Amino acid sequence: MERLTQYATGGGCACKIPPGELEEVLSGFGVLPPEEAEAELLVGLATGDDAAVVRIEGGAAVISTADFFTPVVDDPYDWGRIAAANALSDVYAMGGRPIMALNLLCWPRDVLPYDLAREVLRGGAQVAREAGCHVAGGHSVSDPEPKYGMAVTGLADPGELMRNDAGRAGLPLSLTKPLGLGVLNNRHKSTGEVFPQAVATMAALNAEAARAAAAQGISCATDVTGFGLLGHLHKLARASGVTAVLDAAAVPLLEGAREAVRDGYVPGGSRRNLDWVRPHLAADGVAEQTLLLLADAQTSGGLLLAGEIPGAPVIGHLVADRGHTVEVRA
Repeated sequence: MERLTQYATGGGCACKIPPGELEEVLSGFGVLPPEEAEAELLVGLATGDDAAVVRIEGGAAVISTADFFTPVVDDPYDWGRIAAANALSDVYAMGGRPIMALNLLCWPRDVLPYDLAREVLRGGAQVAREAGCHVAGGHSVSDPEPKYGMAVTGLADPGELMRNDAGRAGLPLSLTKPLGLGVLNNRHKSTGEVFPQAVATMAALNAEAARAAAAQGISCATDVTGFGLLGHLHKLARASGVTAVLDAAAVPLLEGAREAVRDGYVPGGSRRNLDWVRPHLAADGVAEQTLLLLADAQTSGGLLLAGEIPGAPVIGHLVADRGHTVEVRA
């Protein structure tokens, strides 16, 4: 089998533009609304949420998002499943349900056979089918580096949206998938070792967690992807005007994650995440390896919820603003 990860400089969500650099690009980027808008914008650029949301005639909220990345595993079918689950996750993180997706495919057509691309698309279609979401076309370009993902449209009730700026002091914090995907994927890319627990976690939809959150009336959430738990928690706390207190010992980890950090398989994206959050972080006495795991760049990670749902561990809570966005306790 072709080792797809060897054709990519990065891997999965760890190949994202670093959050600090992205915010610098977007700073001062004023977008004037249309004079006669066809829909009311409910969620846009302001808080860096997971997707854009508009309210259309009739009252429904339409969610729009796009996500694609380089190979995170060598198996093309699994890569397709993971990339699709990751793209669909943004809709679930907003409290919506995906209804339609478009494939986004970049392919080195003179290097890798189209049979592999077909397997990638087949994996994406299978996960979309599990989500009850139509795949109705897409776009492809020739590219020296393979990339795949989806643009996804979803629907929600505007009154049941989950946003990253709706956190309140006193709410518990829950996480629905374990961490460690970035370091295990980096070990896979470096050594060829396969980690079925990581593949299963990444390919799993966040649909059940989103439904459970809706049933509990949770209104604040985000998904944990390329900016790591610390990065996404920082964004949530900053947008909500609170401080997040995190119990490091309560955060679930995938088997082998600590060993991967110990052995040096930390993606550059994870280190950049920690560097970005560190000025806003209080973490006295917390080991650097623990902080790297908490900042680990996840691909198709779980939902971070300001609330509790069955089966998801409580990993901390929100408190009134203490002058920093995140506080980690060992």
